[in-house]
Amino acid sequence: MGSSMFTSLLISFLFFYEIKATNSFLNSSQASSCNLFKGKWVYDSSYPLYNPTTCPFIDPEFDCVKYGRPDRSYLKYRWQPFNCNLPRFNGVEFLQKWRGKKIMFVGDSLSYNMWISLSCMIHSWEPNAKYTLVKSGGSLTDLTFQDYGLKLSIYRTTTIVDIVNQNEGRVLKLDSINQGKAWMGMDMLIFNSWHWWTHTGRDQPWDYIGEGGKLYKDMNRLVAYYKGMTTWSRWVNRFIDPSKTKVFFQGISPVHYEGRDWNEPSKSCKGESLPFFGLRYPAGTPMASVVINKVLARVKKPVHLLDITTLSQYRKDAHPTYYSGNHIGLDCSHWCLPGLPDTWNILLNAAASS
Repeated sequence: MGSSMFTSLLISFLFFYEIKATNSFLNSSQASSCNLFKGKWVYDSSYPLYNPTTCPFIDPEFDCVKYGRPDRSYLKYRWQPFNCNLPRFNGVEFLQKWRGKKIMFVGDSLSYNMWISLSCMIHSWEPNAKYTLVKSGGSLTDLTFQDYGLKLSIYRTTTIVDIVNQNEGRVLKLDSINQGKAWMGMDMLIFNSWHWWTHTGRDQPWDYIGEGGKLYKDMNRLVAYYKGMTTWSRWVNRFIDPSKTKVFFQGISPVHYEGRDWNEPSKSCKGESLPFFGLRYPAGTPMASVVINKVLARVKKPVHLLDITTLSQYRKDAHPTYYSGNHIGLDCSHWCLPGLPDTWNILLNAAASS
């Protein structure tokens, strides 16, 4: 009864503070003269930013061109903020700016999506640059552009907080981040987590949820996410030195399995070839965004939100669907490359330069 009451109170609390928490954090994270995350998608014949056939880092899961996607218009859209222009990405300038530095993406396959995108964007500007690609265990991959000494890493973790094997089974530990040792010493960290928190059944990567030494078979996933991300925020407060490390949180990446989200209930992302062009996305703000905004508003150290949720909601056309080499079934959660994650990286570059 106590747990159920806590769940109800927390969800009510989050709903009550939805507008306040979202607005206050976004206002603090936007540039003084322009909100880069409010705008529209415009057709741009100069896109895409790179050729997937010449990028050595492209993963089959995101290579929609190679795996037969027949339309090409999804490659041609550029994000245009309402009140200013996004700086064009220049890979040489990026390499020079971050010379000798360490940048790490920490998160799930959507972080991987974004890491590959940035790697391809850089490579397209310096196609002859020497690089090394080193995989360590199942979690860490380091891409180093040798002439610049820039290490661009991806640390794969489904939940950021730990999942450990115990006698009872696999336990999602809401109050533990031992794997955070691998994230120390970076010059920039880009975190992301939500995609796996909703998985159930055979797709669920844990058997129990653990907190305070107790095990639970399940709990409300928004509550679990709030608890886990609060643990992450404490990790940031304890271990991040803002004078040495810039920290970003990649906002919630939406899915497009349910056409009712954009007022076309009989559809999914399958066969979609155009963005949503309305100003207000019918599905509204995902509750996961409300949760992470609430967490971020209470972090004591500077954490910058890459608020990619709404602009990504518009891109119902940008998923691999069935045009993927590594994904069985319909994929309306990851993104084609070239594609939407390139814009995420343009926004990251703009935010990191400010």
